[in-house]
Amino acid sequence: MKLHILKPSEGSTKTRKRIGRGQGSGRGGTSTKGHKGAQSRSGYSQKFGFEGGQMPLQRRVPKFGFKNVNRISYHAINLADIQLLVDKIGIKEVGKDILVQHGLASKNDLIKVLGDGTLKDSIHVAANAFSKSAIASIEKSGGKAVKL
Repeated sequence: MKLHILKPSEGSTKTRKRIGRGQGSGRGGTSTKGHKGAQSRSGYSQKFGFEGGQMPLQRRVPKFGFKNVNRISYHAINLADIQLLVDKIGIKEVGKDILVQHGLASKNDLIKVLGDGTLKDSIHVAANAFSKSAIASIEKSGGKAVKL
């Protein structure tokens, strides 16, 4: 064993500088908190978004429009997507469970079928909402649009 190989064991030494332990420590007196003011006092905690009295960003930036808390948000699925799914797996009924199973929607989505694309087969489609063009196209191909 040689002296230049010796090292303290891992975790035995602290790298954090201890404050408030006298003038000889280099961090005594005010303990790096400066003089006076709220930040030097014990128990001080800054409010979220506080910018030292300057007008906070969330109040400086202008707000526009209106957010309706009662808005119902639908996940849109086109008839072309449904036709691709029918061609791929060869089914006659399309519901929410099948759409979730094949990754076209998630289990908590409200589904709205839109009329983009055409249907070749007569398919029963079950969803939360339909556009007028989707209902017309589904019924034209001999299928049924069932509202959940």
